[in-house]
Amino acid sequence: MEFKSVIKERYSCKKYDGRKPDRAALDAILEAGRLAPTAKNLQEQRIYVLESDASLAKFDKHCPCRYGAGTVVVVAYDKTNVFTYPGGKRDSGIEDASIVATHMILAAKDAGVESCWLNFFDPDALAKELELPENEEILMALDLGYPAEGAAPLPNHTSRKPLSETVSYK
Repeated sequence: MEFKSVIKERYSCKKYDGRKPDRAALDAILEAGRLAPTAKNLQEQRIYVLESDASLAKFDKHCPCRYGAGTVVVVAYDKTNVFTYPGGKRDSGIEDASIVATHMILAAKDAGVESCWLNFFDPDALAKELELPENEEILMALDLGYPAEGAAPLPNHTSRKPLSETVSYK
């Protein structure tokens, strides 16, 4: 799929048919995350693929928004392996994990798989449930799958502010 089509046609799917993405599609999605840029190339992302009934049940205990997807990818980062920016107020963890997640979202669409960025959960509680190491912070989860019949973008999906409202030239 052409990149412009990927970014235009991608939407947050909220109704899946339960099928898991095939292995080739999942591998392409994960590879896109692996190739994402990170500060100083630290690659602090940690990706957890939840596919088993047991792991999905653990996820469902903390997030009501899987929407029937057959696979959930949890995106975390190693808090001990981040770049601290000048001034010491921010580090690269959240933004690098966000870039990784965004690459995977776009790769999913390119592979014919729908997705939705999920963050309606307590990341600490989910990390504990999944028994993640204490040095890892969950940023978000990404459900992956194929749309169920009737799935469609939300009505406001194509509503975008003009550039003049969001961009300034100095």
